[in-house]
Amino acid sequence: MGVITTGSIPKLLWPGMNAIWGQSYQDWARKYEEMFDVSSSEKNYEEDAEVPGFGLAPVKAQGASIIYDQTQQQTISRYQHVAYALGFIVTHEEMKDNLYEKKGFNGTKALSRSLRHTVENVAANIYNRGFNTAYTGGDGKPLFSASHPTASGNQSNLLTAADLSEAALEDAVIQIMNAVDARNLKISLMPESLHIATANVFEAERILKSILTPGTGNNAVNAIRSLGMFPKGAMVNPYLSDADAYFIRTDIEDGLRFFWREEPDFAQDGDFDTSNLKYKAYMRMSCGWSDFRGAYGSSGG
Repeated sequence: MGVITTGSIPKLLWPGMNAIWGQSYQDWARKYEEMFDVSSSEKNYEEDAEVPGFGLAPVKAQGASIIYDQTQQQTISRYQHVAYALGFIVTHEEMKDNLYEKKGFNGTKALSRSLRHTVENVAANIYNRGFNTAYTGGDGKPLFSASHPTASGNQSNLLTAADLSEAALEDAVIQIMNAVDARNLKISLMPESLHIATANVFEAERILKSILTPGTGNNAVNAIRSLGMFPKGAMVNPYLSDADAYFIRTDIEDGLRFFWREEPDFAQDGDFDTSNLKYKAYMRMSCGWSDFRGAYGSSGG
């Protein structure tokens, strides 16, 4: 059990200390909100069900009966909320003998930071594990797969395993624009944002914002930029673990989803027998995907 005693940070008991450091840093803006559509939940879990529409209408011969199509429930995506919690205990003596109340260890602030980073790591792992067949969605496939089963056959949101480049992004955009629904009908699907690890931040900036073709002496227009692809731009995420991998979020609804069942809550209480003070932080959430077309991913070169 983690108990902070007078021996844990003994310098707080002696005069002459100027500051303590290491518990608080400037953190990144919330990255999970860029990677998911965030909603709240009032249930133990949330479920999304895929119900495809109808196929193309066939020719009806004169006097012949109409052909009737049918549909039925397909993939079920369940978002089972998971609780995360952390706490610490401070002895009565440590609280009373601390000579630097304002400079001392700020445990509640540290708890808040811990939960914030927990959220980011859990969310980013949906993408980090997106190529791993051990982590599957409602259709039994990983997030990024060339064989997502649909009513009209397998479909892919897996991009070519190539380093981030203008050509690779152009191929990715073409693949996205050629997307179809479960009944093989064309979808007006477009890329919205590019998500990269820190190692690709400069390359992404050159690719998306150069006026002319990046990396060459050709006086040719940068088609990605001039066509207005990636209107939300490139978003660097330090929680992405693969330096080469990159991901594209599309404008589809019900793609990548994040649910808050209980946002971070903090509480404290005293222990009657020991006079120790207990502090805790708790949250409950879930994240994943319903429609795989919500994101396309490449593992890089």
